[in-house]
Amino acid sequence: MTKIALITGANKGIGFETARQLAASGGVHVVLAARDRAKGVEAALKLQAEGLDVEALTLDVTDAASIAAAVKEIDKKFSRLDILINNAGIAFQNGSKNVSDETLDVWRKTFDTNLFALIAVTQAFLPLLKKSEAGRIVNLSSILASLRLHSDPTSPIYDFKMPAYNVSKTAVNGWTVQLAYELRDTKIKVNAAHPGWVKTDMGGPAAPMEIVDGAKTSVALALIDAKGPNGAYLHLGEPLPW
Repeated sequence: MTKIALITGANKGIGFETARQLAASGGVHVVLAARDRAKGVEAALKLQAEGLDVEALTLDVTDAASIAAAVKEIDKKFSRLDILINNAGIAFQNGSKNVSDETLDVWRKTFDTNLFALIAVTQAFLPLLKKSEAGRIVNLSSILASLRLHSDPTSPIYDFKMPAYNVSKTAVNGWTVQLAYELRDTKIKVNAAHPGWVKTDMGGPAAPMEIVDGAKTSVALALIDAKGPNGAYLHLGEPLPW
């Protein structure tokens, strides 16, 4: 049976490459979700031109009505969802790396997209995921979520302070663990993925990893079998310190 996968924020960057790799893995129909319908359709057409099983879906993860409409459409077409990859996210700053200078507006906007929208989308699609024989939820996190590494002066991210973004991803990890616990006796597995520092609009040109590699962790977690991890925080198969 063909698996149905939904990827948020998938019209470009890591989300787009994740859609490509997941569809290319075989046996997966990918629903490429984007806030801008035109951009989503354009992205889906590119992958369809490569012979991949992909379609576009309009979904603004910060809009309750848009989420509800997306759930209704997936339910009508497929009656279930097998894979949810919460890829949509933002890195928004006011120019300062000082926690004390970051405005509440920046904190709120960052958390609205990176955490609250992720929770809202997951809650909305959970009934459809429960209809799957092997539901998989992948939450895009970051190594910048690691409290242990941020508090270690010898770690590679010690000086990488983007307060609102970092803490929002720490919260995503927390949500991942809590939901994984709730679903521990079900067929659904929930994990957090660090894609790596990737050459995207967010990662910038100085990033050491190519987009093709940045998608690999999400794809692998989307396709884990019954023996795969639940409630883990991983990068390319390796656990990261919380």
